[in-house]
Amino acid sequence: MAANAYLSEEERAILESVRIGVAGAGGLGSNCAAHLVRAGIRRLVIADFDTVNESNLNRQFFFRDQVGRKKIDVLRENLLRIEPGLELEMHDMKLDSGNVPALFADCDIVAEAFDSAASKSMLLNTLLPSGKRVVAVSGIAGWGNSNAITVKRIGTNLVMIGDLHTGVDPDAGNYPASPRVGIAAAMQANSIIAWLLNQKI
Repeated sequence: MAANAYLSEEERAILESVRIGVAGAGGLGSNCAAHLVRAGIRRLVIADFDTVNESNLNRQFFFRDQVGRKKIDVLRENLLRIEPGLELEMHDMKLDSGNVPALFADCDIVAEAFDSAASKSMLLNTLLPSGKRVVAVSGIAGWGNSNAITVKRIGTNLVMIGDLHTGVDPDAGNYPASPRVGIAAAMQANSIIAWLLNQKI
């Protein structure tokens, strides 16, 4: 892939050998996965149980002719259009504390890409005690104030991205929209790559 021309042989070897988990294939997960693939990641484990809805098209890496199909199936197609040589494990399933450990057991880092606070907490409470590295997101709804979306290293195995308080709240005008969701997804992928290559996150 052309992007790999910017990597050293050592960097390329690292990125092509690791396995990254993505918990959720919506606005965060679908875009984060695309960024990871473009950056040189070749092995992904992605799980989601939902289908593509027209309301997803304002922020997710899907297209109108894919509405109604499983997100896992169409995300596989879209990622393979970027890089045909990917090793993808796509799981059509709802994640919970019972299946998360085994699903992501072989992953070097897991990207948390859920919508609900309860699901986010479940993933962190399930994976962090085991020492699994996680890059999570909280507080990316609405418009503007881009500089409020920051990256924070918490402890040894958690990176948190977002403004940590602007959740989705339609009554307050805080909708999930492409600009802020996209910023967070890119920062999530960027943090994963930096972590793998021992760069400053």
